Amino acid sequence: MFELVFLGTSASAPSVYRGLPALAVLAGEQRFLVDCGEGTQRQILRSGIGFKRLNHIFLTHAHLDHILGLGGLLSTYGRWEALEEIHIWGGLPAIERVQNLVYQVIFRRETPPVPIYFYRTLPEKTLFQGRKFSVRAFPVSHRGRECYGYIFEEDSRRPFLADRAEALGVPSGPERRRLVAGETILLNDGRVVRPDDVLGETIRGTKVVITGDLSRTDDIHEAVAEADALVIEATYLERDADIAGQVGHITARQAAELARDCQVKYLFLTHVSRRYREFEVIDEVRKYFPNSYVPRDLDHFAIFRDRRPQKVRREFADGHRNDLPETGE
Repeated sequence: MFELVFLGTSASAPSVYRGLPALAVLAGEQRFLVDCGEGTQRQILRSGIGFKRLNHIFLTHAHLDHILGLGGLLSTYGRWEALEEIHIWGGLPAIERVQNLVYQVIFRRETPPVPIYFYRTLPEKTLFQGRKFSVRAFPVSHRGRECYGYIFEEDSRRPFLADRAEALGVPSGPERRRLVAGETILLNDGRVVRPDDVLGETIRGTKVVITGDLSRTDDIHEAVAEADALVIEATYLERDADIAGQVGHITARQAAELARDCQVKYLFLTHVSRRYREFEVIDEVRKYFPNSYVPRDLDHFAIFRDRRPQKVRREFADGHRNDLPETGE
């Protein structure tokens, strides 16, 4: 299970209702930030998730609306938060731009109070390996070089079949743990028990795909296939498809058709242009893919492998609620 906290859902510039792009992904005790638009640190505070352990940052590309919030966030992290280190991944253009921001502006005449590590995103590598999940990247087509989406995926597992183990006389304790770990064991009576004797069929873990901005969808089918949740931009509606093509973005309909063709379970549309009302985006996308959401800022969803996303409902100190109806603003 992963949790998604939508910190900013607007495209290019903020609106009254939506901030610039940023998404927190919670995976057990690990916390990640995908993109960091201007104002993200305030949204983190409003969301209630806090700064603790939110020190792994993945950047989709180098455009300013996706990285400018790092200035204030890293300054706060370095001076006030009890973080031992900060890790930032991105394509080379994004990393170079953020390094200039960090070392030429924020910490121009001083050493950062905590180490900041930069990593160039490489799609053929696992970028982060957690206890029961991993994060990897895939290339997307947008304006500029080295633009990436990210896949958060739980490890596949084979369930332990206790009744079968009982029938074979496998005692509880270390022997069963060894079988789960893939080891063959020898019982006291001399019989050999192999993992295949007590483990069920492989169950794939929860898969969350986050694309960032993109201008086409035909080249990411493999990465998106069978995702339990796809978070993707929907900057334009189909009536403005010509404009979308000119500026390197896609429409809500294109996102919906991608989800349908790739057998995605649930679709989350973000990076919404200020030119549209929320209900217009919802109406368009659900014609082609009914299991769709248009999250608002601070919406918080739990994503599961075997059931619908669960919205985590909360009320904030400023009176904002994230359980409003999904139409209109």
